[in-house]
Amino acid sequence: MVDSALSIDFGALLRAEIARQGTVVRGRDCAAQEVIFAQGDPGDGIYLIESGVVRISTLMGHSNSHALCEFGPGDFFGEMAIINDAPRSASAQALEPTRLMFVAKEQVKALMGASPALVLCLLQSFSRRMRDTNSHFVRELIETERLSLMGRFARSIVHDLKNPLSVIALGADAAASARASEELRQQARKRIHQQVQRLTHMLNELLRVSEGATQHALQPQEWRAYMAELVEQVSDELAVKQVELVLCNEPPELVLPLNVRRLDHVFFNLFNNASDFMPKGGRIEVRFIQRERELEVEVRDSGPGFKPGIVQKLFTPFFTDGKPTGTGLGLSICKNIVEDHGGRIWAREEAGMGGIFCFTLPLPA
Repeated sequence: MVDSALSIDFGALLRAEIARQGTVVRGRDCAAQEVIFAQGDPGDGIYLIESGVVRISTLMGHSNSHALCEFGPGDFFGEMAIINDAPRSASAQALEPTRLMFVAKEQVKALMGASPALVLCLLQSFSRRMRDTNSHFVRELIETERLSLMGRFARSIVHDLKNPLSVIALGADAAASARASEELRQQARKRIHQQVQRLTHMLNELLRVSEGATQHALQPQEWRAYMAELVEQVSDELAVKQVELVLCNEPPELVLPLNVRRLDHVFFNLFNNASDFMPKGGRIEVRFIQRERELEVEVRDSGPGFKPGIVQKLFTPFFTDGKPTGTGLGLSICKNIVEDHGGRIWAREEAGMGGIFCFTLPLPA
C-alpha cells in the first residue's frame, strides 16, 4: 500500500470544497475484480475511495500486467487526467466491493479555480506519488538486473566447468578400460588430478573476486616448465574442439614470481574465448617476447577478430560481445590477476587477423 498521508489530505480537502461549493458529484459501486477504467481510456476525472481497495496497474509489453500500487478508503486516483489531459496511463481495478465518488474533470478544474490550496495540495500529492513510483521501479529494476546477472553468471560458470569435466570424463573412461596399459592409466589419473585442481582453483578465483580478497603470495617458478605443464593440460581439451595450440617460439628459461593457479586462469580464459569464436576449429598461437624488464606473452587466434570499436571495452566488468554464455567477467578477472602479478594486459586489432591478446609479467630485479 502506498503511503497516503498526502492523498488523504487532498481527498479531505476535495470533499470539503465539494461541500462548500455545492458541487453535485455521482457515486459508483464496483464489484470485486471489476475494472474501473483501462489503460488508454479517456481521462475524464478523479475518483475518491469511500470504501474498499483499488489496484492500479500498467501493461508491460503487450499482455503482462504489472501492479503499481493499491489505494484504500480516503485515497484518490486518476489525477493524471486533470494534470496532463491525456488518456489513462494505467488501469484501475476494484479488489473487493468498493464504493467510489467520481468528480468529473471540469468539476475538479472549477473547484481548483476557486481554491488555490486545492491546487497546491494536488501538486504535492502528485509529486509524492511520482517519487514513490520512481523508487519502486528503481528497486524492481535493480532486483531484475541482479537476477538476470545471476542467471548469466551461473550459465557462464557451467560453461567454463564443462571443459575440465569433459577431460575428467575422458580420463575416467581411459583409467577404467580393461584394455588400458598401466602407463595409460597413470596418465589418465594425472589428467584427472590436474583437472580437479583446475576446477578447485576456478571456483576459488570466483570466490576471491566476489569477496574482494587480496592477491595470494607469489612463488618463484620456472617459466619453461610451467608452460610445458600448461600445454599438456589444455591440448587434449582444445583438440576435442578441433583447435590446435602452437607455441611459436620456445618459452624462455626464466624464473618468475608467479601464483601458478591464478595465472592458469588467465591462459584458460584466453584459450576458451578463442575456441568459442572458432566453432569449426582453428589455431591458437602463443609467442614469448623477453624484454629488459618484462616478459610479454601474445595469444593470437585464427578466428574472426574483434568487432570495430570494442577493444577498449573488453576488460570492462560485465561487458560482453557475441557470447551467449558470457557474463563480461572473464577478461575483467584476467586483468585483475595480471595486475596482481605487476603486469599489464590488453587486446590488439590487426586488419585481417584474428583476436590478439597480450599481457606482461615483470622480470625479477
